[in-house]
Amino acid sequence: MFVSNRKREKACILIGAGEFSQTAVDIRDGDLCIAVDGGYVYCDRYGITPDLLVGDFDSMEGTAAGRMERIEKEEPERLVRLNPVKDDTDMMVALQIGLKKGYRLFYLYGALGGRKEHSLANIQCLSYLKSRGADGCLVDGKVQMTVICDESIRLEADREGYFSLFALSGQAQGVTIRGMKYLLDRATVTDSCPVGISNEFIGREAEITVEKGKLLLILSPFG
Repeated sequence: MFVSNRKREKACILIGAGEFSQTAVDIRDGDLCIAVDGGYVYCDRYGITPDLLVGDFDSMEGTAAGRMERIEKEEPERLVRLNPVKDDTDMMVALQIGLKKGYRLFYLYGALGGRKEHSLANIQCLSYLKSRGADGCLVDGKVQMTVICDESIRLEADREGYFSLFALSGQAQGVTIRGMKYLLDRATVTDSCPVGISNEFIGREAEITVEKGKLLLILSPFG
């Protein structure tokens, strides 16, 4: 699933409070699962037991609120309650916890939808992870987002749908795309022209290279 050169190793799974279109979350032995603020409602709904709960929980209601209160009372080590007045978002704090625990592969669920500024903040979190030697993948149903920086990645020949890329660092230099419907050869992609939108897989292994700069990569299905 992951759009990166990094193989599926132990991962930090973060479940946020945005739209949640998953039918299942791939949690394996050795993974760290963090419910981020209202994301605990999804955990409660789908029978996911998070290792940690992180957030200010200022809008938590219903059954999930009762379960969270019991966790805070009986297993306080599992809950990190944040001050609502803070510089970092709840998601950013959760990512920092995962990094401190040694994780370098992150999956973010429930990180899009709802308030648009939260979606943009979570996309910026992918860039934050990359700048600290980690990889993040934001998953929304069949849509995946990740960031590449000064590197090449390859995508399997059996992928279908669209591939889009956007510069995150003002401009990305030496951008090359091979094995897709539309090709680039050491082009410069800027943050003021969406030249990389809606490329298509054609049944071949694809390779994307950026020699200098950061690119946001988005995989989305046809339709």
